[in-house]
Amino acid sequence: MTLTLRSPSALTALGRQLLGQDYRFITVTPATHRRVNRRPENAWAHDLRGVLGWSRPYRDGVLPAEIDAQLLEAGLREDVEQDGEAGRRARVRASTIGRRLYFHSAWPTSDDDAVFFGPDTYRYIAALRRALASPLLRRPVRRAVDIGCGAGPGAIELALCCPDATVYGTDINADALALTEVNAELNGATKLIPCRSNLLDGVDGHFDLVMSNPPYILDPDELPYRHGGGEHGAELSIQIVKAALARLHPGGSLLLYTGVAMVDGEDRFLATIRPLLDAACEEWRYEELDPDIFGGQLDCDGYEQVERIAAVWLHAVKQR
Repeated sequence: MTLTLRSPSALTALGRQLLGQDYRFITVTPATHRRVNRRPENAWAHDLRGVLGWSRPYRDGVLPAEIDAQLLEAGLREDVEQDGEAGRRARVRASTIGRRLYFHSAWPTSDDDAVFFGPDTYRYIAALRRALASPLLRRPVRRAVDIGCGAGPGAIELALCCPDATVYGTDINADALALTEVNAELNGATKLIPCRSNLLDGVDGHFDLVMSNPPYILDPDELPYRHGGGEHGAELSIQIVKAALARLHPGGSLLLYTGVAMVDGEDRFLATIRPLLDAACEEWRYEELDPDIFGGQLDCDGYEQVERIAAVWLHAVKQR
């Protein structure tokens, strides 16, 4: 569903209400979401999590009147009909990582401008937290950027962990930037700057830290939040490595979470970026965080020779 955010302040107020009610929802993969929602008892939402987490239609009276009104004021409530019965649906989801709350696109995320949030987001944040405590992070973070920030969880986490830093959350998607601004206010990330940018175009200067969790799937529909381009979806990740190495201060860090297609046991993404890292970095580390993700993708065109897709993490330190 395309986001139509009419009143950011109404969405922010809704988020504060959810936080005050200790709302919690962990977003699963689209395949799991589909399976759970297909259960007969889940045809309609019966509570907040059903409406704002599982994106189920809901009948009048399911939501507290104030929350329903805030959705309407924000422009994020629509009328629907299911099995001949009239109902409503939220055009946004609310997910949590720990005690932080993030708004993102409702399920299913089938539009070009969908703002995705899922299990990759949780792995990204966990890896980021470890990296920020690592001795490999050698330069104080005063200026940083999250390329392709989506709903903003990575940029917000960094801004909260490094309160003296100015953090840019960049994206090509206007809806993503609108949600990043709301999510930053909700979570108290006052020094985060949402910025429309393709890679680092339109953002001047150099950075102490560049981070990204880009699309990495070879998507036949080329949905921007999924499609990485090139061979098996790796092209965008390669371009981010190149752009980051060119714009990092000496001693600055590149933090990259991405997915890599393995062919005959070979990591072709790593083979491509290794010469770049060896030439530009004083040290870099690369690890598999999960050896097998998005297994259903292997049935799709372009993956005939791929044996698995792995979630990987790169921390590279620019030469000083």
